[in-house]
Amino acid sequence: MPHLVIEYSEDLADTHDMTALCQSLYDAAIASDIFDPATVKVRARPCPYWRIGTEPQSFAHITIRLMSGRDTLTKSRLTQHVLTAIDRQLPDVGSLTVDIKEIDPTTYAKRIL
Repeated sequence: MPHLVIEYSEDLADTHDMTALCQSLYDAAIASDIFDPATVKVRARPCPYWRIGTEPQSFAHITIRLMSGRDTLTKSRLTQHVLTAIDRQLPDVGSLTVDIKEIDPTTYAKRIL
């Protein structure tokens, strides 16, 4: 059940295929052998306003939300795996970052069909 949320500088959508990026990240999550494909969710959110301290002035940040309980080595491998995948899709983007946020299973609720 990971949620991969991509926040990106809005102008990237003019020069990069964001649908392909979402597919690439979905594929990377599956290739990690950590998740069941039916549970992976990827979405992208453009940010219309930003300022970063590097050039070029462009960024993509992926937050991976997953249930708590995985060890640090597994999480580190996952972030590196996802960073490699996004770097392949966005090699000219100024800043690429990946972070993991854990979800507390005692407070998480979901409903699917």
